[in-house]
Amino acid sequence: MIVIDGSEGEGGGQMLRSSLSLAMCTQQPFRITNIRANREKPGLLRQHLTAVNAASEICDAEVDGAEMGSRSLTFRPGRVAAGDYTFAIGTAGSCTLVFQTVLQALLMASGESRVRITGGTHNHAAPPFDFLARSFLPLLSRMGSKVELELTRYGFVPRGGGEIRARIIPAARLGALQLHDRGPWLRGYAEAYVAAIPPHVAQRELDVVRRALGWTHDQLHLRALPGDVGPGNALTITLEYENVTEVLTGFGERGVRAESVAGQAADQARAYLSAVAPVGEHLADQLLLPLVLGEGGSFVATQATPHLRSNIEVIQRFIARRVEVEQVAGGFVIQAR
Repeated sequence: MIVIDGSEGEGGGQMLRSSLSLAMCTQQPFRITNIRANREKPGLLRQHLTAVNAASEICDAEVDGAEMGSRSLTFRPGRVAAGDYTFAIGTAGSCTLVFQTVLQALLMASGESRVRITGGTHNHAAPPFDFLARSFLPLLSRMGSKVELELTRYGFVPRGGGEIRARIIPAARLGALQLHDRGPWLRGYAEAYVAAIPPHVAQRELDVVRRALGWTHDQLHLRALPGDVGPGNALTITLEYENVTEVLTGFGERGVRAESVAGQAADQARAYLSAVAPVGEHLADQLLLPLVLGEGGSFVATQATPHLRSNIEVIQRFIARRVEVEQVAGGFVIQAR
């Protein structure tokens, strides 16, 4: 049995989610201890427990330790089964993180699956729906996958209540990905979402982006959402190139000025625009599993974060394929051989 120490490296929830995905895809059991040891609230929170239960359901796994606050878990996967699944987090926990936990396994199932997940769609420390739809899934499609993802209702912290739906058609094999340059610039735009929040908050955020990036008004979009999905506020900045799209996000929260939310997102956008590597730090994390479970390949990332290196360490426990990180001028080459 593979044993993972969840306190090693970055020590967050990604180590658990990657282990679940890899266990299902490789049919290898694992035990993880010290779950989320480096977080303010260690152990399984609701969204992590939902990810465990979702993984267990799609492969009829034997699981020990699947309970709130648990710091250790044993997972023995069975055969992955296609089907129609509904997973309810029950809080504003991230729908997208639960989706990513089961995605790779369902891409290897024997038939088409449909997945419905309720919870938060735009969360701190998690990829928002926009990131998956615009940045990650198009690259997965380039590798040969067929995944349709739909946002049917927004969900913000603390209320939750959001919903995403996915249709996943298995791929016989994910092809290799080679992503070493961005290609020509296409366009950039910002969207400020508000629900049960005064519209002037969104306008102030867009004004910060306009000044910081030198954009025109036709690149700035105020998205007023129904009040019953709020209160909530998020700002996304989308940067489209021919070969890749980057999505940067800021999240509004009580006591934080709109200018601060937008300023941080704009700083991230400027950092990406001034770099040359095509793959941002968050996208780099998401591309690792498709690379190692498919035919490999390589990409150039702006950073090789502790989060990414911890993910690589987990991957190497399950798969013999080597993942190498090499610093080069302008970034880091990540290669799966």
